[in-house]
Amino acid sequence: MTTDTRLRDRLAEKTFFVVPGVHDMIAAVMADRVGFDIVYGTGYWLTASTYGLPDAGIVGYSEMVDRMATVKRTSKAALIADADTGYGGLLNVHHTVLGYEQAGVSAIQIEDQEFPKKCGHTPYKRVVAAKDMADKIRVAVEAREEMLVIARTDARQSEGLDGTLRRLEAYAKAGADILFPEALQSEEEMRTVCAAFDLPILVNIANGGLTPPLNASVLAEIGFAFGIYPSLTALVSAAAMESALIQLRDKGDGEPSKPPVFDFKTFCSMIGFEDVWAFDRKWGQAD
Repeated sequence: MTTDTRLRDRLAEKTFFVVPGVHDMIAAVMADRVGFDIVYGTGYWLTASTYGLPDAGIVGYSEMVDRMATVKRTSKAALIADADTGYGGLLNVHHTVLGYEQAGVSAIQIEDQEFPKKCGHTPYKRVVAAKDMADKIRVAVEAREEMLVIARTDARQSEGLDGTLRRLEAYAKAGADILFPEALQSEEEMRTVCAAFDLPILVNIANGGLTPPLNASVLAEIGFAFGIYPSLTALVSAAAMESALIQLRDKGDGEPSKPPVFDFKTFCSMIGFEDVWAFDRKWGQAD
């Protein structure tokens, strides 16, 4: 199948861009509404919103490829998709790449953690041998048709910056299209990594995470190709829900002014009810 080329086109422009994470389908249609043409399907937050579970390797390939296909079907944007470790060995990676590309994903992200993996900004991560991860990248590159392959390393915690750089070099040689150094801990580290490679490098700005939440203008100056913001929609939504629910519990107020309540009629239209109503009118089912 033909993969959406918008991500490739953006990278070819060599101008920094931002990519919001979508933690559920409401976030996906909202990203469409405000004009984002590339979104990030986040493993942590889609797992949390769908199953109420932590990002600790509990949810597997079948569940996640379904979530990514649903995001792609819901959103008009090109999709960058988290695929954890590839959900197993080399054969699993091959199968995962085929499934994600069939789902319409524009770029698949594979990381070098041991299974079961953990969120990149939490403790006790362990990484596989660099050779094993490089083999996964080679398999992924061979299996894909047009989809881009993102190689993520979580080695900063256990092997420091030097280990991170060595691994990124190995993954670049294996054919990765985009490099992803997870959980860098300072602006100096970020500059060192960006200066070391010609390939596009992405930065993960996770609210409350280990990487400094620098402004996009600074990230562009440092040399990153783009930034992903996987936790933003989920944490903002959680804060708004908590505030509204406290007001409902304590004051019986179901129409709070803060946080503002999104317009119901607009949301109905945004989620697709216009098509439903048009169908009902056509087939004489409208009251």
